[in-house]
Amino acid sequence: MENFKEKMQKSGMDTCNRWGIYEVALDGPKEGNPFTEQHVMGTFHSINETVSCEGFYDGDGIYRIRFMPSFEGEYTYQIQTTFGKEYEGHFTAIKPKENAHGPVRVANTYHMAYEDGTPYYSIGTTCYVWELQSDELIEQTFDTLKNSAFNKIRFCVFPKHYDYNLNEPISYPYEGTPMDSSVLTSENFQEYVGCAEGNNFDYKRFNVKHFQHIDDCVKKLMDLGIQADIIVMHPYDRWGFSEMSAECDDLYWKYLIARVSAYRNVWWSLANEYDLFPKKTTEDWERYASIIQEKDVYNHLRSIHNCKSFYDYTRPWITHCSIQRQDLYKSSEMVNEWRIRYKKPVVLDEIAYEGNIQHGWGNISGKEMTRRFWEAFCRGAYPGHGETYMNDEGILWWSHGGKLHGESPERFKFLQKIMEETPAPGLRPLENQWDEVGATVDNSLQNIKYYIFYYSFMRPSFREYHIDDETEFEVEVIDTWNMTIEKKGTFKGKFRIDLPGREYMAVRVREVR
Repeated sequence: MENFKEKMQKSGMDTCNRWGIYEVALDGPKEGNPFTEQHVMGTFHSINETVSCEGFYDGDGIYRIRFMPSFEGEYTYQIQTTFGKEYEGHFTAIKPKENAHGPVRVANTYHMAYEDGTPYYSIGTTCYVWELQSDELIEQTFDTLKNSAFNKIRFCVFPKHYDYNLNEPISYPYEGTPMDSSVLTSENFQEYVGCAEGNNFDYKRFNVKHFQHIDDCVKKLMDLGIQADIIVMHPYDRWGFSEMSAECDDLYWKYLIARVSAYRNVWWSLANEYDLFPKKTTEDWERYASIIQEKDVYNHLRSIHNCKSFYDYTRPWITHCSIQRQDLYKSSEMVNEWRIRYKKPVVLDEIAYEGNIQHGWGNISGKEMTRRFWEAFCRGAYPGHGETYMNDEGILWWSHGGKLHGESPERFKFLQKIMEETPAPGLRPLENQWDEVGATVDNSLQNIKYYIFYYSFMRPSFREYHIDDETEFEVEVIDTWNMTIEKKGTFKGKFRIDLPGREYMAVRVREVR
């Protein structure tokens, strides 16, 4: 006991920031299979909470437990192991780091906020296996994210096998060896799916270096203020990871949760395109959900993503809708219906990709992507971006990360500013708006008169407005593509606003206070 306490003090672990990571490392057995034969459990107690969480084996005889304190103050802890060692200790949780606001939670039914109440307006991007590329490309991705408006990124733990993504990852999640991928081409890759011949992985022995790297990426995203929307499973596979047994699946879920759930910026996406798994059933997805609910003691946001068929988003374990558009033309236009149907935040994680590849989901323009973002925002939802531009290097943001080449990301910075100026918690669609997209504040507790009217591909030369006869309103014309805001003055009663007669305009009407 004394030696353990001295070790902790010397490593500077006697304090931890609120919503930070307090980690305890223990020495234990290497023999046999520690992933299946050993177990570590810690209980952390303060005047405000008592939390029990599981540890994990991190290789070389090291076992770790990670804990996120949700309050400031003194904590004590007790650790039990299956290998005959018990520990206890204490630390002080101090004030959070600057710009650390806690995990993101659902707020006011349709919106989100950090745990300390700070509003969170999601502007996401999809970048499936950016973290499994070269070190140079990974750093380039971080640089791109650092200079963008994105505050959420969807990515996979498992490598991906698909068109434009046939290269081997920098590491694999399990010990073993992969098939010879030199046989793969853009014409034959679909012949090598599931567990292709030549793979030899032990699905009960994790490659800890792979998961250490995932940890590191999640932490770096956290430091940038970006939510890590972790895609736990996906069907685009040639290594057999999508077809493991229930026993191996459950082992993986528990291991991943033990490793990363203490990071405040984690979201859980049970699957990318759950309905494309040939060997998974609804019962499987519900079992995985029950594991998350039991093992993730921090109750991070949870959802599951579709290809053709929506999952039942009314399920109580689902915190928000993670939606891929199901129609060639309609995406954001369906938000009103989804809000009514599911009564949860609507996150449009895939509304198609800005780019020029041959696939129909990957070749919309920057203007169309920006339109879908604004349409989603004004309807009370949260849009997600992706990019698939052809280039000589064969590096597409959608899968590899790196640099962005499109026109829409710069417009998202402008939209982000508009979002942040919106009264909390966010917007809801105005009812009975048959020839324009109208939005107002989605909070009955605030008596704030605030409206945005978005004209998308319409081109009116003027519009007339009449909200009431008493309130004085400040009116601005917003060019969402050229990123300008023009003040039009203050008005009362019925008033007319002249517009430039071009696409992608919006009008913001705010009560003068």
